[in-house]
Amino acid sequence: MIDAKSFWKRRFSEHLKETSRYLRYIFNGHIAVAMLFFISALSYYYQQWLVSLPDSFPTAWITGAAFGFAASYSPVRTLLKEPDLVFLFPAEYQLDDYFRRCLYYSFVVQLYLVFLIAAALGPLYFASFPDDSSHYYVMIGMVFIIKLWNMLSNWWMLKERNPSVRRIDGIVKFLLNISIFYFLAASEWIFAIIVMALLAGVILYNYFTASKKAGLAWDLLVSKDQARMRTFYRIANMFTDVPHLKNTVKKRNPIVKLLLSSISYRQEQSFAYLFRITFVRSSDYLGMYFRLIVIGGLAIWFVPNIWMKIVFALLFLYLTAFQLMTLWNHHRTIVWLDLYPLKGEWRETALLKLLRQLLFFQTFLFGLIFVFQWNLLGLLFVWGGGVLFSAAFVQGYVKQKLT
Repeated sequence: MIDAKSFWKRRFSEHLKETSRYLRYIFNGHIAVAMLFFISALSYYYQQWLVSLPDSFPTAWITGAAFGFAASYSPVRTLLKEPDLVFLFPAEYQLDDYFRRCLYYSFVVQLYLVFLIAAALGPLYFASFPDDSSHYYVMIGMVFIIKLWNMLSNWWMLKERNPSVRRIDGIVKFLLNISIFYFLAASEWIFAIIVMALLAGVILYNYFTASKKAGLAWDLLVSKDQARMRTFYRIANMFTDVPHLKNTVKKRNPIVKLLLSSISYRQEQSFAYLFRITFVRSSDYLGMYFRLIVIGGLAIWFVPNIWMKIVFALLFLYLTAFQLMTLWNHHRTIVWLDLYPLKGEWRETALLKLLRQLLFFQTFLFGLIFVFQWNLLGLLFVWGGGVLFSAAFVQGYVKQKLT
């Protein structure tokens, strides 16, 4: 007989220990300072922008989309592992209390997203509807209720093995959630109630459909939980080594050919070839590199002060270099690199050269933003300062960390 309560406590304690160990590395001093500066600067300019907010700004649509996303994103964390498919599957009828606690935990741990979105959109909503501030708190309360509905529905849908059915169900509920909060933001209560009734009908249909199925799809529960942990590990791997991370590889042949076209087949170019193809084909680095370029570019574009634009450009160059340093340890478990007759300085030279090239390219793209805004002074400072900062940071800080 399995004690579901004690089993949950043990599994939750293991999960908490595992995640907290890597969270300490993610929110280290460097990232904490950068995030604090970034959020503080955005908050200041956000308040400045709200002063001149136009009356035609689509606040209701933005609020509906954001709250609809917060309500729709309601995955259930079961904390199951692969061996559970063998050892716990026969005892499914004894684990009702365990899965009930999984639902409680999943709901509570996701509330931070609701509070973040509510805090971010509050000033915008109050500026657009200054006479209807209490209505905003009603919407926040409705997010909790609708989110609970969605989580229960998602749990029942985990008995459905057909991925296309789950996908269509998720899209329908997502659109209904956005519609509900759009109508609430626009004070269209009748339409909001009608759409809520439609959502309730979809959720009840999911319940009756799931009640006819024999049991849980344990392989689906395990695969979804493993996918979420892999996402967490990939984020943590940007800050520290994650030994048990299972990396995925993507072909991306056009980009590979572009980056390898200048690499010769000489022996001293071996690490240059390896790091470039790793940067492109690994699931970690290329996406992160372009995400930082896009986020940094948006910050530079919308921030009105020229000096803050330059600071943001340097900040995102720093974040990019800091994240890409983990390329050095990407192949740490492959013994072949130590067996091949390759000099250690070739490896260091190859990585430092790649980092400089990536940072120079990012600097060039940030400079183009000033070209489009016809800001020649900012262009000179970003291109000149970005090149100097990139070269100094790679040659000084990064090289010191590699030795």
